[in-house]
Amino acid sequence: MEKFKLWESSENRGAEIDYYPSAYKIARSAAIIFPGGGYEAVSVHEGLCYAEFFNTFGMNAFVVKYRVAPNRFPLPLLDARRAVKFVRANADKFGLDKEKIVVVGSSAGGHLAALLSTYTKPLEGDIADEIGKESFLPNGQVLCYPVITSDEKTGHKESYRNLLGEKYSERDKYSPETLVTGDTPKAFLWHTSTDNVVSVTNSYLYAEALHKCGVPCELHVFPLGAHGSGVAPHIPYVATWIDLLRKWLILNEFIEL
Repeated sequence: MEKFKLWESSENRGAEIDYYPSAYKIARSAAIIFPGGGYEAVSVHEGLCYAEFFNTFGMNAFVVKYRVAPNRFPLPLLDARRAVKFVRANADKFGLDKEKIVVVGSSAGGHLAALLSTYTKPLEGDIADEIGKESFLPNGQVLCYPVITSDEKTGHKESYRNLLGEKYSERDKYSPETLVTGDTPKAFLWHTSTDNVVSVTNSYLYAEALHKCGVPCELHVFPLGAHGSGVAPHIPYVATWIDLLRKWLILNEFIEL
């Protein structure tokens, strides 16, 4: 593992990216991973464990430590954009194809990955250096039991409160299912119907929005499983999402057989 700072400025300290190279010499694609944590922490088990199985797929993996509360929007999204730009700017160094970048997010990290894929407005604080010249839009998105909607009945209020703070009343501006366009990257989603922390409705809403805009989307809903299952080592049935993801990555030419 190799660690890099995403920003040189002391004002942006704390945002880092960990690089886990694949042992496969032909690996040309990358998974940029945003762990969950409700925008108040960054969950370890949704970082390293994910990086390990993406490595076995023949993908290089990057785990992002983005800024969380008390930091507010746009800082987490700035860090997410910077992470994608950093990987693209260093594609030759890492031996990557710039057009084979997948973002992966779980729970609140899923919201961040979806927001990265749909919210394209300029952000205050972005830097137009060599890294900043790269595109932040990924080529694919993988969302695991994601926080999506800002709706108070089915959304995850705590994540939105941690992200927005005093601007919580403006949350509808950052609800990814309302921001999908025909240019939104293709997606793979999975959730469990018994998730009592982040309702499966979040994934249904996002998948429906993608479908309406003609964006290819694959959604898997498992009948059992708690929130935050991650690689689901103790729930073999749910753990099949990893093999389903591998097939999706092959289908979309991010990896080879």
